[in-house]
Amino acid sequence: MCCENKCGETARYDYKELDKALDEYKGVEGSLITILQKAQDIYGYLPREGIEYVARALKLKPAKVYGVATFYTQFRFEPVGKYLIMLCKGTACHVNGAKSIEDAIFDELEIADGETTKDELFTLNCVACLGCCSLSPVMMINGETYGLLTGDKVREIIKELRIEN
Repeated sequence: MCCENKCGETARYDYKELDKALDEYKGVEGSLITILQKAQDIYGYLPREGIEYVARALKLKPAKVYGVATFYTQFRFEPVGKYLIMLCKGTACHVNGAKSIEDAIFDELEIADGETTKDELFTLNCVACLGCCSLSPVMMINGETYGLLTGDKVREIIKELRIEN
């Protein structure tokens, strides 16, 4: 959605929600990460224009805000699909077949780590550990854990999510 931002420029994003966070943390030392988290919650990722908007509002250089955002792996700079698949690649999952799960996801969705399907339904992120080693191999989709996976189970889960849409 377009709106006019605080600097009077036309923006691609609606900043009303972000302005609330900026107002809430105005003058609070060390609030940049929290503001960036709120921005990501609002937009699903941190658009470049949003980073620049935060920098202007906080009177910081965009490079400083971008530097903080790129330091932390929690921040995303590209839109993600409706379903964010986090596939564990930790030791237990690796030993118990995470590669075959990744292959099944690739076969079903035709995406690799960090990519989003053309229909913007699914994004795959391989992660170091989900902390569910007793369920390995394991993945999370939008916070829901799926464990003791096989290639067939993964394909079934993906097909069910597609049917819902």
